[in-house]
Amino acid sequence: MPDDQEPMLPKDESSNFKLKHWKWLVLVALQVILLLVGQASGIILARFYYAQGGKSKWLIALSQTAGFPLLFIPLFLLPSSKNPSSSPSAKVLAPVYFVLGMLLAGETIFFSFGLSYLSASTYSLLCATQLVFVAIFSYFINSQKITILILNSVVVLSLSAALIAVNDDSKGPTGVSNSKYIIGFICTLIGSSIASLLFSVTQLSFHRILPKETFSVVLELQIYIQLVAVCAPLTGLFVSGEWRVLYEDMEGFGKGRFGYVMTLFWGALAWQGWSFCSSGLIFLVSSLFACAIGNLALAVAPIACVIVFHDNMNGVKIISMLMAIWGLSSYTYQNYLDDSEARRTDTCITESQNDSFI
Repeated sequence: MPDDQEPMLPKDESSNFKLKHWKWLVLVALQVILLLVGQASGIILARFYYAQGGKSKWLIALSQTAGFPLLFIPLFLLPSSKNPSSSPSAKVLAPVYFVLGMLLAGETIFFSFGLSYLSASTYSLLCATQLVFVAIFSYFINSQKITILILNSVVVLSLSAALIAVNDDSKGPTGVSNSKYIIGFICTLIGSSIASLLFSVTQLSFHRILPKETFSVVLELQIYIQLVAVCAPLTGLFVSGEWRVLYEDMEGFGKGRFGYVMTLFWGALAWQGWSFCSSGLIFLVSSLFACAIGNLALAVAPIACVIVFHDNMNGVKIISMLMAIWGLSSYTYQNYLDDSEARRTDTCITESQNDSFI
């Protein structure tokens, strides 16, 4: 593909956002790396908080969105829309930001409760079911084609989660009862479904409502929806009365006060990287692609969790992890085929247009 030609993976024909192909590849690659690091780090740090004696689920949910002011830094550095008059009005954008913000709030809350009752490796493997949910939502919301390879990834990832569910040796962290383990299992699956719906609705918003003249629209989207999302766990923190015991929570933290603050700070930073890059990949490619990359982090996170937390990695978990990687690889190959076909189609159109001028 020539360098001055627009890449074909972003399939929204109405988009005004254009990049040279090599720049687009660099931007996608950078966000893939940041998403992988952000998601894996966020999970590990949240689990570390609970492992060191932290008890506030609302605080961990809050940390996933409270770092959104950091996004103002790159927002000021990026160019804004070249044609502000073409942007939707506040009356149109406000409901979009509110809906997306509430979905994000639900995701963070359910994930926080799930991670508090599950080991980090079990949690990560269960979160891999996001690709199953996002494939379903993308089919109905984004008109995404369900090919044999995508169907294969859905089935394999579903079986991967089922293995964890029926594994008799699966258990939560020390002191977690079977009933709490089940609650954590269910909360994680609900959180995965909400996250997948958020991905698909975000893609629909980019295609139908939000302007796509500059990349700054991704930052603006994240700032506004996280501003909405941060209200839910903040309300829960005060209504539940957990705010009264936060000082005791910090005093009882295994790594001390400084370790407590650093765990929350770096966790918030990691989740910001994940949130921003997820929306960025949806903006540049698709919700399925963003979810697949997130699943790559979830597939390798159990290995990191075994090293950091000495999680029990039995035979069933290993098989489940390999199946998760298999399902991801199946989708990735389908994405490669779609990209190749799009490039061939674009080349034929370009050659046909050139011939017409001869």
